[in-house]
Amino acid sequence: MYSEKERPSGLLRAAVRWVLFIAAFLLLVVLILHILGQQIQVSGNSMYPVLQEGDSLILDRISYRFGRPERGDVIVFPSRYQEDVRYIKRVIALPGETVQIINGKIYVNGTQQEEQDQPLIEQPGLAARQIQLAEDEYFVLGDNRSDSSDSREPGVGNVKRSEIEGKVWLRIWPLQRIGFL
Repeated sequence: MYSEKERPSGLLRAAVRWVLFIAAFLLLVVLILHILGQQIQVSGNSMYPVLQEGDSLILDRISYRFGRPERGDVIVFPSRYQEDVRYIKRVIALPGETVQIINGKIYVNGTQQEEQDQPLIEQPGLAARQIQLAEDEYFVLGDNRSDSSDSREPGVGNVKRSEIEGKVWLRIWPLQRIGFL
């Protein structure tokens, strides 16, 4: 049995061990996110309603080193013309495919894409004519098609594989909307 003098120091040691464990765990999480991921913040409403102005996201910078972006992935890539500007868009068409917007609907390889809850696209831009993607290009759109600078515009155009920084993986803010994407 422990004497009365030994009991408080045993509790103190246990508490110190827990505090050190939690601090080490948090340090490990921060290091992993810094090395494997990156925090970014949404600016604008081009991905509304999935992503909204001010949302804080974690970008997975590792997955595409071992695999390729897939249709439906939300990716991040830099602007070609504006320093410190990055786009967040959804992959619509993959390398080697054709894409065209006809009567407000998206066609990939001649097949209409079923897009639930999406209004007709009013401005097809470059996609009014059929676009043939090269073996390293992706066609991307914002979810808010009426308010998005994306592959339909010459200033963005098709996104090369080498330009893709990573895949949006997790929303960490606001807390009520935290979750994987």
